[in-house]
Amino acid sequence: MSFKTTFWIRFSILNLMLVALLGLLMRYKILFEFPLLDQKSLQHSHSHFAFAGWVSHTLMTLLIAFLQKHDTLNKIAFKKYNLVLIGNLICSYVMLISFIMQGYGVISITFSTLSLFVSYWFTYVFFKDCKQIKTSSVATKWFKAALFFNVISSLGTFALAYMMATKNIHQNEYLASIYYYLHFQYNGWFFFACVGLLLDYLKITSNSNRIYSQSFIWLFWSCIAGYFLSTLWLDLPLLIYILTAISAIVQVVVWYLLFKTIFKENKSIFVNLPNYLKYLILFISFALSAKFLLQLGSTVPAISKLAFGFRPIVIAYLHLILLAIISLFLLFYIYVNDFIAVNKKTVLGLVLFSIGVVLNEVVLGIQGVASFSYTLIPFINEALFGIAILLFASILWTTFFTKKG
Repeated sequence: MSFKTTFWIRFSILNLMLVALLGLLMRYKILFEFPLLDQKSLQHSHSHFAFAGWVSHTLMTLLIAFLQKHDTLNKIAFKKYNLVLIGNLICSYVMLISFIMQGYGVISITFSTLSLFVSYWFTYVFFKDCKQIKTSSVATKWFKAALFFNVISSLGTFALAYMMATKNIHQNEYLASIYYYLHFQYNGWFFFACVGLLLDYLKITSNSNRIYSQSFIWLFWSCIAGYFLSTLWLDLPLLIYILTAISAIVQVVVWYLLFKTIFKENKSIFVNLPNYLKYLILFISFALSAKFLLQLGSTVPAISKLAFGFRPIVIAYLHLILLAIISLFLLFYIYVNDFIAVNKKTVLGLVLFSIGVVLNEVVLGIQGVASFSYTLIPFINEALFGIAILLFASILWTTFFTKKG
């Protein structure tokens, strides 16, 4: 059985549409009565499915496509990867429904755990198959690091499970475990895999500019130290605080050098992109730059306590990473590689979705800043509901026209 990337990418687009639908339902419940669904359960379903069904499914599919492209000697049996993706999708869809139905219950917890073991399975077979291919692409090390971070992020999940099972829950440890999982998912698994995909697309090899290898080392270690950026509200020892601040500075400097080198050496590739993809990659670069600068700003204790003390700020930041950076990059990569049919209809869907993401981030940012002074912005929830409709409608439109070949 061969591996058909386009077939699995259609599930990615469908799953993104379901994520947008859950987001729309959550926004609807803020404004209107809908007693049939519990808001907290919807939130759990939304976040778990976004991670497993949308981002992780898509990244695994694209990493398999990377192996397929470089498997010039036909040494890899791809049948197992179909089983891995089927297993991940089953877990994702069961989580989608069970979290809505019961919140954290027997079924949802069981399949959340099973999805972790599916990710371990994928990591094992991917590492094994990497030995079967001959490639000078620097992407391989980024992918391996991404999967390493994906595996260790699960320690946060197991810590939460232990607390719940023993009913020994302390607020600080509980939040630290959540942020541990989120950090190594967002800044580890998601980020490193996306950088690897970009570098492979640009055909960056081990013989290319040294900055690619050096930036990997610096970003890898600063990602580990960077976890404490999420826990600055704790009373951290001075040494850990200094290391955390250094990691934030390192990430800003390394990202600047990497960004500068990528665009300087690959200018012709970016210039020749269709306009809608050109503007998209520029916005993603801007959003990623903002993310690193915000991280650096959070090393100031007063700003850190202020930010983590206001839920709108946390929500705006998490959506900046998941939507404006990771999700838009994955869509960029899917379109630029023609993994779905690229025509006027699917391009329109992507453009409208991108506009929705930008508007969503702007409005969430305004809401977050206003929360500092406890200022209520008139019709802010109505605006967010309208944007949620745009996000859902645009990706629903795209879903109908994703068939290729």
